[in-house]
Amino acid sequence: MSMGGGRCAAVLAAAALLVAAAPADPQRGRVAWVTDGDTFRLQSGERIRIAGIDAPETQARNARCRAEIALGKAAKRKAIAMLKGRDVRFERVGRSYDRTVARVWLDGRDLAGALVAAGAARWWPRGKPRPDWCGGARR
Repeated sequence: MSMGGGRCAAVLAAAALLVAAAPADPQRGRVAWVTDGDTFRLQSGERIRIAGIDAPETQARNARCRAEIALGKAAKRKAIAMLKGRDVRFERVGRSYDRTVARVWLDGRDLAGALVAAGAARWWPRGKPRPDWCGGARR
């Protein structure tokens, strides 16, 4: 079933406002290390997985195809350029694989949206299948 163009645009606009709205009392931290395009570690040692997005994998054991690894390395370089040594604000929303899942802001901008706009990640709504970085191809 398809939504009309106007309704679809309204839903997307509302979702963007929810994602972009900063929390009233966010946590703060400085990025010490970027693991990949959607995960980083704070100087405190806490690992943060950015909520709502997926970046391609950088490790063969996690990637679905060789092309995903190349995309993952490029995504990691973009994330490093944006984040390493920078201060971020974040709101914890869950846990995944021993990491904090959080909405994150960099310089007042939604980090997930910035990474998607930079081509380093894709939107990954909760409960939906993980984005396909291989275009249907497998190892």
